[in-house]
Amino acid sequence: MFSRHRSPGVFARPWLRPLAVAGLAVMATAPALAADTIDEIVVTVRQRAESVKDVPGSVDVLTSKAIEDAGVERARDFIALTPGVSIVNAAEVADSQVNIRGINGARDAETNYALVIDGILMTNPAALNREYTNLQQIEVLKGPQGAIYGRNAAAGAFVITTKKPGDTLSGNVKASAAQDDTYVLSGNVGGPLSDSLRWSLEADYRDSNGYYKNKDTGNTYSREYYPDPGCDDCVDFFEGWDVAGRLIWDLNADASLDTKIRYGEVDAGSISFNSVFQLPVPVQFGFDKAFYENVNDHPFGFNPNVKPYNDQQSFELSSKLDYDLGWADLTAWGLYSDIDNDLGSEGTSGAFGFFWGEARCQASTAALQGFPVNPPQAIGPTPATSIFGAYTPTTCDGTQYQQRDQKDYSFEVRLASKSDQRLRWLGGLYYLNIDREVAVNTGLDTGTGVAKTAYTAGPDNPTQQLLHDQFKTDVYAVFGQLAYDVTDTIEASLALRYDREEREVHNKVPTGATTSYIDTCLDGAGIDPINPGLCGGASIPDKDKTFEQLEPKLAVTWDASEAITGFASIGVGFKSGGFNSQGSKATIDAFINNAVVAAFPGFCGDNSPCTPVNIADDYKKETSVAFEIGAKGTWLDNRLRANAAYYYTTVDDMQFFEFYVGPFGLLRVVSNIDEVNLYGVEASVNWIATDWLELYAGANITHSNIEQNSVRPDTVGNESPYTPDWTGNLGARFTWPIAGSGLDFIANVDVRAVGDTWFHTVQDQSRPTLFSLFGFGYGQYAPTERDAYTLVDARIGVQGEHWSLVAFGKNVFDEDYIEEAIPAPEFGGTFTHVGTQSRFGLEATYKF
Repeated sequence: MFSRHRSPGVFARPWLRPLAVAGLAVMATAPALAADTIDEIVVTVRQRAESVKDVPGSVDVLTSKAIEDAGVERARDFIALTPGVSIVNAAEVADSQVNIRGINGARDAETNYALVIDGILMTNPAALNREYTNLQQIEVLKGPQGAIYGRNAAAGAFVITTKKPGDTLSGNVKASAAQDDTYVLSGNVGGPLSDSLRWSLEADYRDSNGYYKNKDTGNTYSREYYPDPGCDDCVDFFEGWDVAGRLIWDLNADASLDTKIRYGEVDAGSISFNSVFQLPVPVQFGFDKAFYENVNDHPFGFNPNVKPYNDQQSFELSSKLDYDLGWADLTAWGLYSDIDNDLGSEGTSGAFGFFWGEARCQASTAALQGFPVNPPQAIGPTPATSIFGAYTPTTCDGTQYQQRDQKDYSFEVRLASKSDQRLRWLGGLYYLNIDREVAVNTGLDTGTGVAKTAYTAGPDNPTQQLLHDQFKTDVYAVFGQLAYDVTDTIEASLALRYDREEREVHNKVPTGATTSYIDTCLDGAGIDPINPGLCGGASIPDKDKTFEQLEPKLAVTWDASEAITGFASIGVGFKSGGFNSQGSKATIDAFINNAVVAAFPGFCGDNSPCTPVNIADDYKKETSVAFEIGAKGTWLDNRLRANAAYYYTTVDDMQFFEFYVGPFGLLRVVSNIDEVNLYGVEASVNWIATDWLELYAGANITHSNIEQNSVRPDTVGNESPYTPDWTGNLGARFTWPIAGSGLDFIANVDVRAVGDTWFHTVQDQSRPTLFSLFGFGYGQYAPTERDAYTLVDARIGVQGEHWSLVAFGKNVFDEDYIEEAIPAPEFGGTFTHVGTQSRFGLEATYKF
């Protein structure tokens, strides 16, 4: 079904059979059931160490053993083990959309979660999707955490702890090889420098050709962009590496300073999408059925003539002071982060005709006449006689370049009481400065590749459309917490935080830059500015705006018995508003509202009139109020743990990302959904049945409803975008001593199921499209819902005291599924990203 490549041989599935047979052979002698007490799980999600049972909220914890057994290496690995949380990572390495109980992060806005690594709050949206090594524990806290972590922690928090260097020299090395020429190498080493200094070094490297290949590298126009003989046809290739160092200085018996530094680079593919059409009228008149296609049935094929790339460089430096004052604990930290991220790829403009008169577009079309592109697309002798989608093998699409660079530095200081007292308190101050640069351009494809710059006027890949802005932000916060033991079994707590966010934007589009191909002002003049926002004046003015929010959270826990604890909480979440690329509103008004919507004043569905798309050059802050009630239990000396919760959340001005394409090029916009209601139930259980068998399961059901949406009023009643109807997890970990050998047979199986998911506010509805102007009728988007899918990962092998050898499989049953489907309603189609497929490999680890 899909265009992919394979490296068969030792990693083919039959190769696993000898290990399976060996696994059965070792089960001749069963170890006795153990009665030892399992250690209590301690977490720090409330910024102090406490039992996970004492936290008044839903917390999923992966211990060091669980992380190692499941082979967790990246964010999507531990998210896949967490019910109620899902992730989409499609366009580029920095693009991770996390959904927690129906609240989703929006591209080009801020995240919806707090990310805390070794006590440091990371603020860059690109920071989550990295390689994680030397992990000690991962805690996933769900529900609004703004009172604790402030801005953007509206849906939850990821608290990640790595292992500190010890008092003796130790470390490990791990290497794996898998299909698709996939190789991963990581290692760490650390120990003492003196009685008061401990150090560690970490490094990792990952290289893969990816799952899919370009089927069109043979024509002249593709060969110019695919000169690499090692991976000519790779589409979703990936190469990345990181190095990190850590120094812990015990200043005295009561104080320590923990300093970390990290640098990493990524060279990967990007924009591995297909365009899928949702135009039913042509099918009714006997044209190709692919004009109206279900995204889940699309036969993916990749044939861009421009090889996609994604480059990222990241640098982080942090230092954290912990000081035991005797009567309280002082914590202070600072972070500097600099992540530069850009991508280049095939454009999306072939269907809109503004490059059709260009000689190279005409020549490439004639040369590729009859080439088997994804239907209903077809390449005729000329552009005008062709049917183009996006990402075609011709040069008529143009190119796209996107840049997202961010530098930020932040500081926090807090003072916390000791935990062994009836009234516990915490208070602190926080400051953050962000300098972010964002650019999106459409360029002329001249055969010289994508220029790695936001704007160029030269003959090589000249810029024809540009959105380019500098965003600067200052954040100030003051926060505090109180927790009081009302009785021996009841704790009441109050957390309160005030965030103030001052934002400004400066437009960087050159005011004298013009385009010869795109009629940005719709005046037929032939020479227009490269940004529609410049049509009415000489420049786009700077803007500034302040967003502020008080974020309280009330909670109570009740130890109903020695085994069972009940909890309830209500809290406020907050995500700051901000600015879109300036000129966005002018673009949509000119090319969508005035040209398309106004031409078809009909009904879009459910007798709702088609209304203009009411976006703006800025977007509002998002606030939410969430209520949760639940219970936790531990039995059998902590060997059996279970949790259950019900939650209800109201979100005002939910931030939502939309992707627009048209005769203007491409545009990325954040808008607001006025009101969304979310409610659901969640449960999980973990049972250490014996010393050799652990079983676990979890499930979440979320119901969502758009109550009001002034951007697209006809979408009221639809579901919240990016929210699966349900998620589920099921797994087992198996460690069986091989009699008389000192070795263990180990196995791990993880099953992850994700329910049906919409990715847009426009769902089972119709919209007028740019194709409607040419008699193609309305677009109808019922087939854009992603179907439910189930993935199974497995690991099987042998381990000794200092080493292990494991065969592993990802998506072992080769389930076909969609990673993401982004409808562009006024385009008449969906930009759809295929999911991963099966991959088998071998991993070796040595510890010392």
